[in-house]
Amino acid sequence: MPETPISRHEETISSERGFDGKLVHVRVDHVLLPSGKKSVREVVEHPGAVGIVALSANQELILVRQWRHAVGRSLLEIPAGTREPNEPTIQTAQRELLEETGYEVASIREIARYYSSAGFCTEELTIFLAEGCTLTDQTEDVDERTEIVLIPRDEIRTLLQPAGEQIHDSKSLVGILWLLANHPSEN
Repeated sequence: MPETPISRHEETISSERGFDGKLVHVRVDHVLLPSGKKSVREVVEHPGAVGIVALSANQELILVRQWRHAVGRSLLEIPAGTREPNEPTIQTAQRELLEETGYEVASIREIARYYSSAGFCTEELTIFLAEGCTLTDQTEDVDERTEIVLIPRDEIRTLLQPAGEQIHDSKSLVGILWLLANHPSEN
């Protein structure tokens, strides 16, 4: 599709810091639109995160149930976490899987990369497939407060159905849909 003046980039005129938190920062950009008008963009800066579609050695999907303060409820999710500064995403995935679940991976590979909400946030999520995961003696991080939930391969589709327990966050939906489409069960 040919580029139109509306689809061209916006020019940043100035930026200022709106908020500095422990995890995220907010940048307020004053921009010049392709039409010549000026506007303001509020951008949440995030260091990036990973999600792990983890399969146990018994071919069970390893999920975590944890409290999510922002939405005021517990959610069932794939294990995930935020990148440390300069940490390769694959190391983040291995670290977070072990910290949240106590499972180590036999093999791991990247399967997807996307922006969680590109309209206002810089967070890039990298999704990994971890296979042959085995439980270790790793003690649970008391601040994580997660419950491990194992879902047999032949029951994974039920997580996407309206009845029963559902998946409600984007990283888990992306990971589980990828698994169902690209890695069919051998059962």
